[in-house]
Order: sequence, then structure tokens, then C-alpha cells
Amino acid sequence: MTKSSSGRTGLLLIDKPGGITSHDAVSRTRRWYGTRKVGHAGTLDPMATGLLVLGLGQGTKLLTYVVGADKTYTATMRLGSSTPSDDADSSPDRFADPAVLAGLTEAEIREAVAKQTGSIEQVPSAVSAVKIEGKKAYELVRAGEDVQLKARSVTVSRFDIHDIRRAESHIDVDVSVDCSTGTYIRALARDIGEDLGVYGHLTALCRTRIGPFSVDDAHELPERGQVDEVPPAELIDLGSGAAGLMPAVKVDAQVARGLLQGRFLPIPEADPSADRCAAIADGRLVGVVEPRQGAWKIAVGTTSLEDYKQ
Repeated sequence: MTKSSSGRTGLLLIDKPGGITSHDAVSRTRRWYGTRKVGHAGTLDPMATGLLVLGLGQGTKLLTYVVGADKTYTATMRLGSSTPSDDADSSPDRFADPAVLAGLTEAEIREAVAKQTGSIEQVPSAVSAVKIEGKKAYELVRAGEDVQLKARSVTVSRFDIHDIRRAESHIDVDVSVDCSTGTYIRALARDIGEDLGVYGHLTALCRTRIGPFSVDDAHELPERGQVDEVPPAELIDLGSGAAGLMPAVKVDAQVARGLLQGRFLPIPEADPSADRCAAIADGRLVGVVEPRQGAWKIAVGTTSLEDYKQ
């Protein structure tokens, strides 16, 4: 995937460290690049590390497509106790019977993991950003309210166990997960622990992939006090970023003008089975187009009509 560092528009891949929120990462990036227009796709909890995709300038318009992409995580599930947040950001409040934990077999753990693989109904963690009547669930929990979230359909397409380590008070299970957007890995740990009768939560979580983007290509976020000293990292240009998220089609300047004017236009080269395409003219992303009435219409424009004047 080609990259461009020109301007303040594009996508930025960050390897988020633990201990900061996704909002903190956005705030630090705004100062790093000297721009206010920065957003992120897919919140990572403070405890979690790994890939955070940021959009700068017109790149913020692509974030909705990044959010909807499948994701990959590595994690450590701790069986033997649970926490209010289902992860290590809060202290354990329930503990397994030592005898039940000691009697738990590897086969039983693998069976419980298999039950959480495929299309499942999952209740998100109560301490989460899921909104209830306009308010985030974690805000209601902190206010002392009893939060009951509804189950949602998610897909866990891969759930691999890499290691099982036993201690006197717990069993740690290292896993990797491929899943659809909206899947809570800590809820998987919670539900597996409940199924086995020993409780469960996450002690480590790292997001390694979002759609076509990998943490291997991500940049280190400067420390707060070093933001002004570190040169801005290279941005992924919008054309390359969009082409990784959806089919791409080349158009000429005349078609680009028509699309930006809001016209419905035939694009014979576009994939007729696609529900969206990245329209690219002269190597630049014109915008995201969607099929309408046998033609194509721009849904999200990322360039100006002025760029394609006759």
C-alpha cells in the first residue's frame, strides 16, 4: 500500500500503548500534526494495545468504512475470577471455587471456546461505550445505575488457543480471534468463564488488524511531552486507503466532475456486484460511490469540484 506524507489529509496507523484512551491518542495526534480535524475508527479500551486507525482531514470521511471492517486480536483470558469491566481495568470481585478450577480440563476449555465461535448472540460488556438512550453504558455504570444491555449478533470466524498456563488461583489462556465489528473480546472471556463455572476476564488485549491494515505497519505515538519534537509520521493517502477497504475504479476528470456535482453516472468499469466503490481520478480519491438506479452516485466526496474544472 503506497503512502504519502503530503498535507494533513490521510489515514494514520498508530500502535496504541496501554494506559491511554483512544481519545487521548486523538488529542495527542492533533498536536503532533497541528490540526484539529482528527478522528479514530474503533475504540480501544485503556488497557488494550495495538492498532488504532486515525483519519486526518478528509481522511475522517473514510473512518465509517474502517469501523465496519473485520478485526483480529490477540488476548489472554484469565479463568478463575471476574471483574466489573470484564478486564484488568478493574479489580476481581468474584472468584471460582478452587476445587472446580483445579478440576477444569483442557478439553472443557476448548469446548467452551468452540461454543463462542461462529455466529453468536453476545451481550456487550456493561462497562462499554454502547449507548443507551444517548448515554454511554459505562457512564451509567459509574453513576451507580444497573445497566442491562441487549444481546447482538456478531461473528467470530476464528478463535484459536495458543497456550494454556495453570496457576493455583487461575488459568491463563492465550488466544487469537478474528471477528466482525461490534464483537467484545472481554465479553468472550466473561461468557467462557461463566460457561465453565469459574468466571473469566481479560488480562491482555492487542488489536493486530482492522480490515487491510496491520499493526506491523503502525507508528509509535510520541509521548505527550515529545509531541513537538517528533516529526509527523507518514500518512496513507486516501486513494490507497480506500482501495484497501473496497473495490476501486478509475474515472476520468469528466466523470469526477459529474459525480461531485451529484449526478447519477454509469461507470462501466465498476464492479456491478459491489455495494460501494472508491472512485479514483489521476491517483486521487474523488470519493466513495454507491449504485443508484442502474448508475453510480457519490456517497462521500473527498475532493473539491474545483479540482476538476474544465
